[in-house]
Amino acid sequence: MHTRFPLSRDAALARITEFTPLAGRAYASRRNHDGGPDGRATTSLLSPAIRRRLVSESEAAAAAIAAHGFTGAEKFVQEICWRTYWVGWLQQRPEIFSRWQADVVRMEAMLADDGKWQRRYQEALTGNTGIDCFDAWVHELTETGWLHNHVRMSFASIWCFTLRLPWQLGAAFFYKHLLDACPASNTLGWRWVVGLQTPGKTYLARADLIRDLSGGRFRVDAKLASDAPPWPADDVPQASPIARVQRADPTARTGLFVTTEDTSLEQLALPGTIVALAATPDISGTPAPLKHQVAMAMLNDGLGRAATRLGIEPERVDATFGVDAMRDWAARHRLTQIITGDAPVGPVKDRLDVLAPALAADGVQLVRLRRAWDDVAWPHAKKGFFPFKAAIPKLLALPPGALA
Repeated sequence: MHTRFPLSRDAALARITEFTPLAGRAYASRRNHDGGPDGRATTSLLSPAIRRRLVSESEAAAAAIAAHGFTGAEKFVQEICWRTYWVGWLQQRPEIFSRWQADVVRMEAMLADDGKWQRRYQEALTGNTGIDCFDAWVHELTETGWLHNHVRMSFASIWCFTLRLPWQLGAAFFYKHLLDACPASNTLGWRWVVGLQTPGKTYLARADLIRDLSGGRFRVDAKLASDAPPWPADDVPQASPIARVQRADPTARTGLFVTTEDTSLEQLALPGTIVALAATPDISGTPAPLKHQVAMAMLNDGLGRAATRLGIEPERVDATFGVDAMRDWAARHRLTQIITGDAPVGPVKDRLDVLAPALAADGVQLVRLRRAWDDVAWPHAKKGFFPFKAAIPKLLALPPGALA
């Protein structure tokens, strides 16, 4: 597997060191420019590592601030915090993600009854639309698992307003391939493009801007949509309370369970004595092969680091994250407590929600440790990002890896 993204914690820390000199003025002025898959990166390339928490948000932000000061590194720090904001917003409105999942199933079933829509959809998925930038981006996405952030906005705009395809299926395409896609940032980013996230505010892809920010790589001869009318408004649920932080029993016989949501649990202040260590393969849906391989490489690195730190032979549970396999693992090691990382809204959380009561029936408590970064940030993600920015100084004051 060849990728330019760090797949281990050591490699991610090295990438932070390498990129830090560019995280100030250079990043602020060039961050929207995209040199393509073979060009020089204008961003940190750390988002897949941060998404799986090979390294933490606070580690990347602290390095930038140490080199450039907060004012100099502010744009880079804000970009780090955008994903935190999206996650916190969805954490309080999980129904939005459930709706998207249901919409994807319904729309994929409808394709068989609409040949014209199906043809347009297949042309988009295979990069055969005749729009040079869009078709190139499709191949870059499917071959590398990556698109520049500004490209993602233009891609989504062309998908929805020029090709007239549902945003839900575009979000599913991204989620399948993007190495850094998480349920929150992916779903809500697409909603923002079509005017659902910030009601009435849409993003219109512009040919001149695409040509400029790509360094002239694309001609964009095909006519793009000239307007971007908002998608019909939907009902956004009121924010619901965030679940309380769970506390581990330091006297319990404890196992550590690593998932792809947090691959650096050994960096946290783990309570008590850990007597067993296990992990499960990536179960975040049906990812493309490259995305699955990258997630597994990061998981393997995290499992290996935890094994070294704890002096325990690591184990694997059933690939389907089966309840019976977890109960068997807990029984073999006579565990009364299993610690794992807190998973926000998404497939891993759904599996943990099923697992917890099954383990409890056996007298085993499943404790989801929440990082202080999340616990401080999420309650501030009630409205837009700009009110959320008031919480950033509090986040930057937290020690890396601190627990809530």
